Amino acid sequence: MLSAFSRWSPARFSLLSAVSAALTLGGTSLAQTAPPAGTSIGGILPLVSVGEKWPQDVESYTIRISPQDAGKPLGLEVYSPGFNLKDYVDGRRDEGYFGDELYKKNEPFDTTFTLSGPGGTVLDRRFGQNREHTWESLFSGGLGAGTYTLKVNSRGDGKNSFALRVAAPFALETSDFTVNARATTPEPLLAARLNVTADWVGQTVGLLNYDIDGPQEAETFVVQPGGTRVNLTPSDNGKTATDRFKITPELVGEWQIFIRVLPTTRQYSNAVRYSFRLNDKPVSARIGGFDPPTATRIANQLFVEVVDPRGRPIPGASYTLIGDSSVRPQLPSGYVPVSSTLVQGTGNIVSPTEVRYQPGYNKIRFVARAPEGQLAVDAVALYGDQRIALSGVPFEVAGRTLTTPATVPLAPGDYPVTPTPIPGSTLTPPLPGRVADEVAGRVTIEYRVLSTVTLITAPDILNACDVTQLVASARTDFPYRLPATLALNLPTGWSSDYPLETSGEFSGGQPLRLKVPVRVCRSDTAEAVLNPVGLRTTGAAKVRSPGSANVTRSVQNGARASLSKSVEAAAQGYTVTLVFTVDSTLENVRLIDPLPAGNPPAVRGPLQLQGSSLANVQPRVDGDAIVLSRVIPGTYTLTYALFSDQPADRVVTSPDLGW
Repeated sequence: MLSAFSRWSPARFSLLSAVSAALTLGGTSLAQTAPPAGTSIGGILPLVSVGEKWPQDVESYTIRISPQDAGKPLGLEVYSPGFNLKDYVDGRRDEGYFGDELYKKNEPFDTTFTLSGPGGTVLDRRFGQNREHTWESLFSGGLGAGTYTLKVNSRGDGKNSFALRVAAPFALETSDFTVNARATTPEPLLAARLNVTADWVGQTVGLLNYDIDGPQEAETFVVQPGGTRVNLTPSDNGKTATDRFKITPELVGEWQIFIRVLPTTRQYSNAVRYSFRLNDKPVSARIGGFDPPTATRIANQLFVEVVDPRGRPIPGASYTLIGDSSVRPQLPSGYVPVSSTLVQGTGNIVSPTEVRYQPGYNKIRFVARAPEGQLAVDAVALYGDQRIALSGVPFEVAGRTLTTPATVPLAPGDYPVTPTPIPGSTLTPPLPGRVADEVAGRVTIEYRVLSTVTLITAPDILNACDVTQLVASARTDFPYRLPATLALNLPTGWSSDYPLETSGEFSGGQPLRLKVPVRVCRSDTAEAVLNPVGLRTTGAAKVRSPGSANVTRSVQNGARASLSKSVEAAAQGYTVTLVFTVDSTLENVRLIDPLPAGNPPAVRGPLQLQGSSLANVQPRVDGDAIVLSRVIPGTYTLTYALFSDQPADRVVTSPDLGW
């Protein structure tokens, strides 16, 4: 670094980055040329920003905020951010010299501090010229998690020394920065702390310094773990010196890098740039920290609260400074501004999102509310052309289990609704419900009901104009009660004196039935109709075909099956023939074939089966039922011998179907 009296290369004058928290060595011992006991090491760490002709045009520092530290006060403060015209101007150095140097007396000079992060610019403040060193609060509030960058840029022919600090647990870090060592503070200046971790073992750390101006100007050294001091190579004028260290386990820990101006210096101050490398790639060290000099005054302190209507801090909220006279809140996504207040200080309220203030001590409060809407969830049963409201149906939304109907307060967004399946119905998952601020969204869960209708004719073979009984049944596994109408349509030649229609409700375990005695004078087919779904099935009866009975059953989605039964006298007992016809693949079909009552009881002989060779029928007897394991569309004939002492007119029993 050139002497402060040299004019031809002012950009090489001291640049120094400042930091927070006092950087004193504490009790670390320095071998050989360590300062005597009781000497303060570090003190104020001046950082510097050079306006022209310096290889590092903008000084840049990093602040990392972890999720657990989000919202904690940052406490970013700067000492002497402006240019003090009394420091050094036109070859004169004033008392209390800090390092500000202007090489062209009558030209303007200013320095801008810009803090930006994931959400954009947090603050952008420009400081001009004055005649004192002031202490400024740049940003005292909390910030969201993320990496933030503080950049310092000066304009003009000169350099501006300053110091920075942040509150614990935060730190300022950088891999390339400039320090300003002064002849007025000959004790070693603690420039940075480099944390060497165990995973660096076997790698190479490089410590670089630029423009010390030779060994007669200053010395620079590193204190490694255990207190070992190692001198570093001082760089020549306008050049860089590099010292490399192969990392061993003994070198793991904190390294402290110092610089000290020597009595042989020819300069008031010396701007030196330091760089840190790991295997020739930039690696960050911790810098900064200072104790304000005695009797310094805080020129501008701003305290900003961003709270909810109950006065609680809003997580993730912060604020942005606009120049040095306005502040605006930064709210988490969706939050709605409510009000702003100048609690203490001088200024005026522009809007709920902006307050203008005059320099000095100011306390400002912004109030915002969390966005909130509602999501209404209900459920209906789709039964024919009816939409039947269902209450008490469980569903899940936003991690909560509720029952319909329900209205849930939620923040804006899209929320999937997970319904609970209901037996006897099909369900299509609904689209997510959309909630907006102060707007209620709606989700309707739709259950399409499954039901069946059967019609049994018993007996179904009778003499002309004899009376048979028709039994129509509507069934479902749906547990909620369903209104329905069950009706019979009789063909010509069939008649009844009883009502052919009934209305009522049915549900799982409680069918709706219609029993009607009918006089049958000709062979034909009756129809049962279930409304409002329009589900239909038929049942036939034959005249003058004694000794038989049948049943036809239709189920949801159009599947149909029929069973006819005939009984003929044999040499010993009777021969029973069951003819089963189905148009869909079914499993575990039950052919209900009760044995006739009597004493002694009737006995069923071995089963004989004819049907599709591709089916896996495997008939077996289960009480009054013959179970077919699996059938495919087609016709199946089962015969067996029936042994009973009952007369022929009491042997025929009514069959039924189930699965």
